[in-house]
Amino acid sequence: MFENPVAEPSVMVACDLDRTLIYSANAMKLDAPDHDAPSMVVSEVYGGVPLSFMTRAAEGLLGDLVREAMFVPVTTRTKEQFHRVRIPGRGRGYAVTTNGAVLLHNGGPDREWGDHIRQTVEAHCAPLTEVLDHLAGAGAVEAILRVRSAEDVFVYSIVNREDLSPQYLENLTGWCHERGWSTSLQGRKLYCVPSPVTKESAVAEIRRRMPVDILVAAGDSKLDAGILELADRAIRPSHGELEQMAYKRDHLSVTSRSGILAGEEILHFALAHAGAAAKV
Repeated sequence: MFENPVAEPSVMVACDLDRTLIYSANAMKLDAPDHDAPSMVVSEVYGGVPLSFMTRAAEGLLGDLVREAMFVPVTTRTKEQFHRVRIPGRGRGYAVTTNGAVLLHNGGPDREWGDHIRQTVEAHCAPLTEVLDHLAGAGAVEAILRVRSAEDVFVYSIVNREDLSPQYLENLTGWCHERGWSTSLQGRKLYCVPSPVTKESAVAEIRRRMPVDILVAAGDSKLDAGILELADRAIRPSHGELEQMAYKRDHLSVTSRSGILAGEEILHFALAHAGAAAKV
């Protein structure tokens, strides 16, 4: 269905960004005394304000990884939000944004993939306007503070977690499922996404195009579970939505640390598998 170019890497590392590699100040989980905090670098600036970070050690490890393997950032962020991120390897090779709806190659969108996703969603899912109206219309609940659409592909809401009842989430998940959509709650963001729009579908397409022998994947949320399932080797941090779900698989490792220090552990894991493959 799509062009099948040839490239050299035998190991592909598909890695989520937020709360996996990069962290906001509220997600760092720094429990040690301030004078023992790791040295950090800014990974994202928004409105002139530093927004996301990684440890200096993690930045060095990622620099090593992009030289050893094919590194593919995989994020729910929109293209615009992704372009704010400054990490080693960004803008080179493939990247997945908008939860899989957008496939970037050397910084530019793959139009053929975008057309494929749009046609699939139109054929199998309720329109985005119906979901927006359900969340923000007459039946809206006070716990949902703001509702936004991402590139006219999916919907995300800023919520008050304390006031968001489990019953509402259960009902919303069932309502979305009947209409070909799925849900995910990550921190203060509640996502409603068309079921065909997945990170794993985009990663599988990259793997179809490239001569990849081993796929390593990392992620922390329910929206990352698909790439973890697809991978030959996988790792998740010991925090986040998958941790709350007690998500386990035979080929899946879990970091011993949580928060920003888990990012270092994830990169050590990926580098170990990239190095092992190089010796085969």
